[in-house]
Amino acid sequence: MSALEWRAGGSLASIFALRMLGLFLILPVFAEYARTLPDGHDAQRVGLAMGIYGLMQAFLHIPLGALSDRIGRKPVMLFGLVCFIVGGIVAAMSDTLLGITIGRAIQGTGAISAAITACLADLTREQHRTKVMAMVGGSIGLTFALSLVIASPLYRLMGMSGMFWLMAVLGAIAIVVVLFGVPTPPALSPADRTPFRVVLANPDLLRLNVGVLALHAAQVAMFMVVPSMLTDAGIALTAHWKVYLPVVLVSFVLMVPPMIWAERHGKVRQVLLAAVAMLTLAQLLFAQVHAMWPIVGALLLFFFAFNILEAMQPSLVTRFAQASRGAALGVYNTTQALGMFVGGAVGGLLLKQAGRPAVFYGCAAVLGLWLIIAWNMKAPPSRARSQPAAA
Repeated sequence: MSALEWRAGGSLASIFALRMLGLFLILPVFAEYARTLPDGHDAQRVGLAMGIYGLMQAFLHIPLGALSDRIGRKPVMLFGLVCFIVGGIVAAMSDTLLGITIGRAIQGTGAISAAITACLADLTREQHRTKVMAMVGGSIGLTFALSLVIASPLYRLMGMSGMFWLMAVLGAIAIVVVLFGVPTPPALSPADRTPFRVVLANPDLLRLNVGVLALHAAQVAMFMVVPSMLTDAGIALTAHWKVYLPVVLVSFVLMVPPMIWAERHGKVRQVLLAAVAMLTLAQLLFAQVHAMWPIVGALLLFFFAFNILEAMQPSLVTRFAQASRGAALGVYNTTQALGMFVGGAVGGLLLKQAGRPAVFYGCAAVLGLWLIIAWNMKAPPSRARSQPAAA
C-alpha cells in the first residue's frame, strides 16, 4: 500500500476505534449502574436507554451517507462527532435514566459509519481496500476486547458520569484526527452520482445487505446465550474477557492469509461463501457443546469467519456501488443496525419459548438462507490500480 493509503487507513480506523471504545465501555456496567437511578428499575426502560443509540443510527445512516456524497465526507464526519460529544455531555450531566436516554439518542444522530467507510474507499485502490477495511475491523474488535478488560476498573474509578465525559473527550480527539490526520478525498461530481433508486435495486448490493443483516442478527442472538454457556462451563462472568480477548486476537491472525489469497487470485466469491458456511457450522456446534474448550473452539470458528466477512463485505459494497458509495454504505449500515435489532428481538423470543439450542438453530437457518442467496453473486468489478487523489 502507498503512504496515502496507510495514512487513510490508520486515521479512519482510529476514528472508528475512538467512537466505539466510548460506546463499548459502558456495555458491561450500564445495567448495574441503572439500578441505582430513581427511574432505573424498569428493565424495558433500561433496554431503551441502551438500544436507542442503534435505533437513531438506523434512521440516519442513509440520509447522512447520501449527504456525504453531496457535500463531502469530512463535513458529515465532523457533524456526527459533534453530536457524539454533545450527547456524551448530556448523559454525563444527567442523574436520571431519562436524561441518559436523551443523551444516547443525541449520540445516535451522529451516524457517520457510512461516511467514514466511503471516505476510506475514496482514498484507497480497490486491490488494497479489503486490507484497509480489515484494519478498521481489527480496530473495532480490539477496542471491544479492551473494553471488556478495563470497563469495570474505570467504572469504579470515575463512575458512569466520568465514563460519559470520557466519551466526549474521545470524540474531541476524533475531531482532531479528522481535521489533521485524514486526507481530503476527491469531490464527487453530480454527474458521477448514481440515482438512489438504482442503488436500492442493485442485486449485488441487495445480496450484501441481506448478508450484513443476517450476520449481525446471528451475532446479537448468539451472544444472548454464549455468556451464560461460559458461566455454566465454570468461567466467572468477570473472567469472560480471558476467553474473548485471545479468541479475537487469534482470529485476526488467522483471517489474513485467506483474505490475501482471495484478493491476489480473484477468489473473493469463494472465500465469502466459505466464511458464511463456517458461520453456519459454528452455530450448529454451539447447539451441541457444553464444555469450555468446545465452546472456545466454536467461538474461534465464528470470529474467524465473522472478521473475514466484516472486512470483505464493506469493500465489496464500494466496488459494486462505484459512485454514490455514501448512499450504498448508508443502506448497508442501516440493514446492519436492523439486523442487530432483529437478532435481539427474535433471539430473545426463541430463548424464552424454546431454550438455548433453538437460538443457535435459528441462527444457522438464517445464515444458511444467506448462503443460498449469496451463491450466485458475481465476481466484483475489475480493480482499478490508479492512485487515488487526495488533498
